[in-house]
Amino acid sequence: MVVAVFAGITGVCGVLAALAGAAGLREVRRVRRFGEVARALVKRAPGDVSGEPWPPRPSLQFATSDGRVVEIVSPVPPSRRLRLLDGETVLVSYDPADPRSVVVHRRERVGLEYGFIAAGSVLVLVCGVLLVVVG
Repeated sequence: MVVAVFAGITGVCGVLAALAGAAGLREVRRVRRFGEVARALVKRAPGDVSGEPWPPRPSLQFATSDGRVVEIVSPVPPSRRLRLLDGETVLVSYDPADPRSVVVHRRERVGLEYGFIAAGSVLVLVCGVLLVVVG
């Protein structure tokens, strides 16, 4: 009985993780395919101290095709390989209906979404194995 409950919880968590990864991938692909492209100015995050090992995410400021200026926190953090330095510009795709939904070109981080799908699949597999062993 206890193993069956554990298997059920594991299965539900696995399905939720896989669905979260699939939804994230779908959103990235949707914005990349149907979104509008703009150049965004990288602005230093408040409280950013140079030399920090993990600086906070900077802001991205861009103008939409209808002239609105949008400033959001970057959806991706800076890394050693792909830095987001104050004053530089990056290419972004945004959803015209919701300009806060942004994908930064060459920094999509779809590996994280694939990781959620893989982890969820493993949990569903573990659920199945537990149910077969118990049943």
